[in-house]
Amino acid sequence: MSAVPGRSQASSNRSPQGEGTPVSPDLPRPLAGIKVLDLSRVLAGPWAGQLLADYGADVLKVERPETGDDTRSWGPPWWCTGDDRVAAYFVCANRGKRSVAIDLASPEGLQQVRELARDADVLIENYKVGQLARYGLDAASLQAINPRLIYCSITGYGQTGPLSHRAGYDFAIQAEGGLMSITGEPDGEPQKVGVAVTDLMTGVYATTAILAALHERQHTGRGRNIDAALFDVQVAMLANQGANQLIGHKTPQRMGNAHPNIVPYQVFPTRDGHMVLAVGNDGQFARFCEAAGQPAVSRDVRFSTNPVRVENRQILVPMITSWTLERDTSQWVAVLDQAGVPCSPILDIAQLLAHPQVAARGLLTPASASTPPMVGTPMIFDGQRPGADRPPPALNADSARWLLTPS
Repeated sequence: MSAVPGRSQASSNRSPQGEGTPVSPDLPRPLAGIKVLDLSRVLAGPWAGQLLADYGADVLKVERPETGDDTRSWGPPWWCTGDDRVAAYFVCANRGKRSVAIDLASPEGLQQVRELARDADVLIENYKVGQLARYGLDAASLQAINPRLIYCSITGYGQTGPLSHRAGYDFAIQAEGGLMSITGEPDGEPQKVGVAVTDLMTGVYATTAILAALHERQHTGRGRNIDAALFDVQVAMLANQGANQLIGHKTPQRMGNAHPNIVPYQVFPTRDGHMVLAVGNDGQFARFCEAAGQPAVSRDVRFSTNPVRVENRQILVPMITSWTLERDTSQWVAVLDQAGVPCSPILDIAQLLAHPQVAARGLLTPASASTPPMVGTPMIFDGQRPGADRPPPALNADSARWLLTPS
């Protein structure tokens, strides 16, 4: 295991499964018995389906013949087993599922989907608004044959509104949904986040709505029609920045790594690199100043409380920068950890995945001849991390079991 810059390696000798997260043949399956029909592709919908699979649901992924989900070919890099090759992108969002290939343009294919929906608890789709209605696969049509079906539609802009006809792409939604306007350096161009965060959060929001509908169905016996939109999720994700606009009436701007409401809460240079300093309250600021050998600064009326630190950030930040440049990152992290001041080194992804905390928490699923290495679900139930018991499926691997010839 490689060293993690700025952190002690005291925990690096722990079991790869970690304390409290043993591998067990009887992993938590809170959704055991729930059948999910996943007609979605790319990321937001598949992410929701994978979360449900992680929690024990039986998820059947319906894909296009020949090509399957678009992300199967979004490589390199590739995961190869035998003659089969699939992109790492597909691997990240489709573990635990089964796969069938169905041609929705054919009468036989449409009948097959209807029969699968008749027996399903949940259906997830991310077709354009109105597209499945033309095939009789919309919520109203399928709930007419299965009133208990929870039907979740994921689109870019939702089922209503002037932009509902548009396709949804995470990059475009980050732009139009305000996220890029607050991401990046003040004098640089707007930036997207390094992963498709709106897609991912839409998958999480959709999953919570599905779980709420499953809970409600226990009492009502009826399903729900869930309208999940990337645009809506991105607006909600603005969180404190949206509230700053609504209440403060001042449009948030790009601030690089600085925080609009807290100081000091940003990246600072060190003698050998950079670190994140995330002071969340006045007590932490006083301890930081003490650790830096500058205790009087925390008592200065310009800096003693967070509101005045925000007001005087142009004075305080250069002052702190002069202090942080006097030590290496590892030295700062050690002393601030001891003082109870939030501080972290900035790791690349290789360093992160070799981190002793990742190993201790059992976050990585080891590779085998048939299973690619994966990052597991972040949730733990009663000391055990649930997990899907099968790798991402080969295209149409389960047609013999799941597809019956329509009568």
